[in-house]
Amino acid sequence: MASPRKLATAAGVCYLVTHVTSIGGLILYGPVLHDADYIAGHGADTRVLLGALFEVVLAIAIVGTAFTLFPVARRHSEGLAVGYVGLRTLEAAVITTGIVSLLAVVTLRQHPPQGADPASLLTTGRALVAVHDWTFLLGPNFVCGANTVVMAYLMYRSQLVPRFIAVLGLVGGPLIFASAIAELFGLYQQASGVGALTAIPVFAWELTLAIWLITRGFKPSVGAIDATAASPAGSERR
Repeated sequence: MASPRKLATAAGVCYLVTHVTSIGGLILYGPVLHDADYIAGHGADTRVLLGALFEVVLAIAIVGTAFTLFPVARRHSEGLAVGYVGLRTLEAAVITTGIVSLLAVVTLRQHPPQGADPASLLTTGRALVAVHDWTFLLGPNFVCGANTVVMAYLMYRSQLVPRFIAVLGLVGGPLIFASAIAELFGLYQQASGVGALTAIPVFAWELTLAIWLITRGFKPSVGAIDATAASPAGSERR
């Protein structure tokens, strides 16, 4: 098994990759998300496809954060560690569904069915964009809020990282989950100013955690315990 220091660095890098690719993907998707008639126009397909590639990397990095943290986290709570892996995998799967919906828009724009009614094509395109918008609410909001609480609680209880970092997650997770409920029932729009503000604590949690893991890693005592548990001798003593 890789050393706890290497796992911490890998997890931190994965978190940073999720930030870069999520922001980059959203920017690149601009034409298809904000042009209701995109499917019937000239389109900026290369830009949208690049956005899809960014989100594919995003989904992989999301799962990567869970699998790199799991070997150390499970020493403190295997149930929470497994739960985090499951929730992060679910988040990535929901995001992937959104990718597919926008790729379908590109396909229909480039190769519309023969004899397709333009009005029906526009309706289909808008429906596929709506699918993406709902996946954005479910994955990076509802599921992300849940998995943030799981890992932040594990970090707080185990003190793998300073508790102020874990507190950011314990505040941010419920806040973004509550915001998603408000958006679900139409109290304010997705990607609104209020929604962006409620996402700041989760953004701060992941960014601070990433920097700490890359520069400092886990507590030395934790690494020593984990290394012992992973060694053949440690297995025999158990």
